[in-house]
Amino acid sequence: MLTSNLFSKVLIEPALNGANNLYIVSGYATVAMTFHHFQALRNQNIEINAYLIIGMTPQDGLSQGNHQGFQKLVQSDLANQFECSYVMTPPPVHSKIYAWFNDDKPVAGFMGSANYSQTAFGKNQREIMTPCNAKCGFDYFQSLSGDTIYCTHPDAENFVQVFNDKYYARRKREIRQQRDTQSIAPIPEISGLEYVRVSLINKFGGISERSGLNWGQRPEEHREPNQAYIPLKADVYKTDFFPPARQHFIIHTDDGKILICTRAQQSAKAIHTPHNNGLIGEYFRNRLDVPNGRSISMEDLLRYGRTDIDFYKIDEETYFMDFSPPQNG
Repeated sequence: MLTSNLFSKVLIEPALNGANNLYIVSGYATVAMTFHHFQALRNQNIEINAYLIIGMTPQDGLSQGNHQGFQKLVQSDLANQFECSYVMTPPPVHSKIYAWFNDDKPVAGFMGSANYSQTAFGKNQREIMTPCNAKCGFDYFQSLSGDTIYCTHPDAENFVQVFNDKYYARRKREIRQQRDTQSIAPIPEISGLEYVRVSLINKFGGISERSGLNWGQRPEEHREPNQAYIPLKADVYKTDFFPPARQHFIIHTDDGKILICTRAQQSAKAIHTPHNNGLIGEYFRNRLDVPNGRSISMEDLLRYGRTDIDFYKIDEETYFMDFSPPQNG
């Protein structure tokens, strides 16, 4: 029975021993975990293929951020390396199975309590996994396949309910309270999500010219000019609102975009997109109607109508970012 170092023992060591295909059944799963897992393997020059079935979707549905994030991984970030399917017919599947193969040869299998999430495979939650027969794990995976639909299938949202991120956390609580009922009433808008407001203004009352959203504005260092990060002040980065440094999380934006992020720099006081630091810079330049590569000025923010960003915590790996301009009138 395994009770410690689960991330390494279950998700890394089999690949170090030659496994290249991973079949996962997990009641719940997150985009941030998927990206984090692949990134950890790439840091050791290992490439794998992973096939994920998410099992609790007939009961709990899925947040829009995770749904769109999984689609993005399949179609671009991890194209041809990652597949994701949702169980679409009751009863839901709460099982957690990890079956490793070297091509078609079974290598290692694990089963237990850990969902495919950073919360489960991190240090803040106790989980148990135990070795099992990889072939049996794969057979179980295959037995569920006929009841699933690919996340990228055009009818996926017709078979699995996808909820706005702002409503999803409360929706899950309501569903769990009504597990014995046959129907679930619509859930009103969440007003009680934990949130923080992050200012883009520095201590001098302006926007920094060579840091924050303008981090790439350093031609003498030959930086890509769109490189940027979201600066966090001490009243935010000293709390546990955001995950700790090097843990990945997704940000679902008010205009429907998905950003895979992590915290970096001393004291983890910056949010950036680790696979390409220019993505955040491009995103904000697009919102502010500033050409790519150009410095963002205080005037740009004032013209847009906002000098801050609101972040809402959906769960430990999912956040909603509101940078919408003020409504006229």
